[in-house]
Amino acid sequence: MNVIMAAPEAFPYAKTGGLADMAGTLAKELSRLKIKVLLIMPFYRAVKERVKNPENLGKSFIVEIGGERIAGHLYRDGNTVFIGCDRFYDRPELYGTPSGDYPDNPHRFIFFARAVFEAARLLDFKPDVIHCHDWQTGLVPLFLKAFYSRNGSFPFFAKTKSVLTIHNMGYQGIFSRDVLALTGLPADMFTPEGIEFYGKVNFLKAGIIGADMITTVSPTYAGQIQEEEYGFGLEGVLRKKGGALRGILNGIDYSVWDPGRDGHIPETFNRKSFVEGKAACKKELASECGFKDHDAPLVSFVGRLSYQKGVDLISAAAGDIVSEGVNLLFLGKGDSLYQEELKELAGRHVGRVYARIGYEEDFAHLVYAGSDIFLMPSRYEPCGLGQMIALRYGTPPVAADTGGITDTVRNYLPLSGKGTGFLYTGDDPRSFRQALWYALCAYKRADCWKGLVKRAMAEDFSWKKSASLYKDLYDGIAGL
Repeated sequence: MNVIMAAPEAFPYAKTGGLADMAGTLAKELSRLKIKVLLIMPFYRAVKERVKNPENLGKSFIVEIGGERIAGHLYRDGNTVFIGCDRFYDRPELYGTPSGDYPDNPHRFIFFARAVFEAARLLDFKPDVIHCHDWQTGLVPLFLKAFYSRNGSFPFFAKTKSVLTIHNMGYQGIFSRDVLALTGLPADMFTPEGIEFYGKVNFLKAGIIGADMITTVSPTYAGQIQEEEYGFGLEGVLRKKGGALRGILNGIDYSVWDPGRDGHIPETFNRKSFVEGKAACKKELASECGFKDHDAPLVSFVGRLSYQKGVDLISAAAGDIVSEGVNLLFLGKGDSLYQEELKELAGRHVGRVYARIGYEEDFAHLVYAGSDIFLMPSRYEPCGLGQMIALRYGTPPVAADTGGITDTVRNYLPLSGKGTGFLYTGDDPRSFRQALWYALCAYKRADCWKGLVKRAMAEDFSWKKSASLYKDLYDGIAGL
């Protein structure tokens, strides 16, 4: 079977979130299942900085957008093909700056959607399935049906099917009505049954109505997005897909996230012997962050700085947290409002609060390994990798009971000696604080905490099972 993985980002080349981890790791795991996978993504500046000598395939193509002919070029690194177009992708960030999205994002990802088909043809890679990810690739399934497989227009794609994975319903690629003309799609697509969405064009909706199968990144989230609270206006469209919508839990790459052989941390450890290893990691982490009390409970947040992730809930509770003698750490980037707020918070609580704006892979590993408690107060969370990585590194999470968190964290019950973390409901500071205080109380009971850490580290979130489920899904639709 031949599968094209069309992704706007993929680890280790370019990353803003869990989508990159999923696309990069799933491609690798599927290859182990004897599936021929071609990962296709834009040739961003970040990719150029990482891949010093990509293979120039010497193949070019033209995409017409709004009457303008724009050239693209193909580059390769292993099984990953990059779509080169400096006009669209040679930029400091992938989708925008903290001040806002790039205004030409519709042009950038119309171009990419067309480029996926051009790359397949130029490389003579006839796909049985094109697996797309999020709104940036949402036009691919619709283009496949409208232009490439209809009426035998392109025999090369006559039997190709499409899968769309929704990583976050909160990001849909919504643009003005005039973007429809740029896509080349007929005007009759601008209807409520088509890609029209409250008078605008919606790229994610295009993917939903065009795809043969839709997946999202956890079973719980698959149910939630069909409800008004989490569907962001597309819940009715998703309900119409019926059995063509499935939730398959993401995994984490155990070749990258393994405390037993992690080269980014000062001392490795495992479930059977973790006390000394985690202590060494905590000591180095506390020193690097400038915490005054290295023995105090170390509580951390790693992720995108946004309202969805509940950063405001942590900052609102920060004063109370540090007054309890706790060290508080933030690692991430995102909305400028939260970036400035965390800088101010760290300046006000020197030696107790540390904020590093950005994402550094080495430091992230140290944070997961050296922290005592991991914070994940998401208002909604399609899957979430942070809590799974934290569990892998013996750092129990305090997390909202939603989406993929519900599917991966078992609430701690001290009397029964079960559970792997601390769950709460609601999106208010009070609920979050109560869960954190509960965790800090459990932390003071050394024997109970050791048992909790052991159970956390025993959880299996490898990609093996999930990759097999995707293989079965591909086999099913390829036979339609």
